[in-house]
Amino acid sequence: MSEQVSDHILARLREWGVERVFGYPGDGINGLLAAWERAGDQPRFIQARHEEMAAFEAVGYAKFSGRLGVCVATSGPGAIHLLNGLYDAKLDHVPVLAIVGQTARSAMGGAYQQEVDLHTLFKDVASEFLETVTVPEQLPNVLDRAIRTACARRAPTAVIVHADVQELEYTPPGHDFKMVPSSLDRSGWQALPSAEALERAAQVLNAGEKVAILAGQGAAGARDEVERVAEILGAGVAKALLGLDVLSDELPYVTGSIGLLGTRPSYELMRDCDTLLTIGSNFPYAQFLPEFGAARAVQIEIDPHLAGLRYPYEVNLIGDARATLEALIPLLERKDKRGWQSQVISNVQRWKEVMARRAAVGAEPVNPEHVARALSPLLPDDTILTSDSGSVANWYARHITLRGTMRGSLSGTLATMGCAVPYAIGAKFAHPDRPVVALAGDGAMQMNGLAELITVAKYRHEWEDPRLVVGVWNNRDLNQVTWELRAMGGSPQFLPSQELPDVPYARCAELLGLTGIRVEEPDEVEDAWREALAADGPVVVEFVTDPAVPPVPPHADWGQIEATAASVLKGDADRRGMLRQGIKAKIQEFLPGGHGRSTR
Repeated sequence: MSEQVSDHILARLREWGVERVFGYPGDGINGLLAAWERAGDQPRFIQARHEEMAAFEAVGYAKFSGRLGVCVATSGPGAIHLLNGLYDAKLDHVPVLAIVGQTARSAMGGAYQQEVDLHTLFKDVASEFLETVTVPEQLPNVLDRAIRTACARRAPTAVIVHADVQELEYTPPGHDFKMVPSSLDRSGWQALPSAEALERAAQVLNAGEKVAILAGQGAAGARDEVERVAEILGAGVAKALLGLDVLSDELPYVTGSIGLLGTRPSYELMRDCDTLLTIGSNFPYAQFLPEFGAARAVQIEIDPHLAGLRYPYEVNLIGDARATLEALIPLLERKDKRGWQSQVISNVQRWKEVMARRAAVGAEPVNPEHVARALSPLLPDDTILTSDSGSVANWYARHITLRGTMRGSLSGTLATMGCAVPYAIGAKFAHPDRPVVALAGDGAMQMNGLAELITVAKYRHEWEDPRLVVGVWNNRDLNQVTWELRAMGGSPQFLPSQELPDVPYARCAELLGLTGIRVEEPDEVEDAWREALAADGPVVVEFVTDPAVPPVPPHADWGQIEATAASVLKGDADRRGMLRQGIKAKIQEFLPGGHGRSTR
């Protein structure tokens, strides 16, 4: 039997080492689906409940495996559904390939069923590489370029294949005019800055007395080197949200996350430093970096297109983080004075005490910060954590101590809702031998997490380590937006947009054959987490939490927050009792000793 185009596509994916493809079927990819059957389901087709979830699963797989993520969808609506997940990959710089079906060539331009201008649709999200296969001879070149580009640019790419082309006999490009051959091999490479640039960077760093390091996901392969630089320079280290697993939070000079979801020590580190070294991060919020002119700065960035953004860096070192740091370290001078780093360590310790007290504050019924803080010491050192967007991201960023070989991620730049559960599924296929914990708000679970529990139930028996725990903060409120309305607009909660139905998440899990645990009292929280982490299969733990606990930014203007709380209490008389009776008092409780009041 002759090889069809669809057969060749799957064979080429196998040659590239692709083991799994996340997708959803449809007649626009019937040729590929038939080829999958002929190929004995290799690479493995992982069926999501929705194409957006397939894209998220590919992103999660790529983030936690370090390999290419691949997703597939049919023409028209299937292709449209991929977009949000692919934009997540684009903004977080994750290599993902989308293979998309298209209406048969003979019907194009005829207002045919599911005919969508896919080039126009995908030209932004797959701007690094997008092509439509119209004849067999375009392969394997188009597919090879899409894969190489996705990996090299750390970006999503897309290959569109007409339904009728999928079923054509495959004929390779010949040694002829207007034919484009291709090759498979992609050798490893490392980018390094020039010796002169390294010397200039060392001069800046050696001259500083109060050095701050900002580490992002680009520093993930350079943990030992970042530690050595921090030790030599006596620096404190803050981490962007996407870089939370770059360095252990158990190191005393690590200040944790930075930004709106960040910690007070990270805010103080950037406020008071005189020198900044940014490693593998394009953290977007300049207001959380040192005042312009207050610090000299050096950046290490592998992508020259992204170098020099966010801050007026004096030296931009273009190169791989690990290789660049290895070349830079011999040029650095050890700082004998350790007063700056000692102050950073003191600030971190004080913050940890404050956060412990915040998590211990009484709430109605459960303090959401207590839920995250109780989980942290129970996590195995090889856990993979995923967090959704919303107020739960605050608790993930501030209360989870990442240590050992733990990994963690969220939708860092797109900040889309609904990624935690599909990320966790992708992580589980990347590392079936490791426990995975997804942290989600009730809004995200209602948006798509509940449906994707069906995918968890479908594949649960294939994972060597059976633990996939989904923690749900059930506060019946789209809480992050609610607090943004109050803090930024001085507006009370707008119930028609913010109030959520009370869904029995734990019972929904049980209906799917999973374990469900519902927690309504503070003293049940720790035992529930222990039970979930000891289970022999996936678990949904539902915590009924208090929406009146504010996700307070580290630079908060406490006077404004208290005034906003007062206005909420005055103008929202019909609000639930927990808000009417205690927001302002609760905020005061979260400020033991007055720590955090400074807005300098």
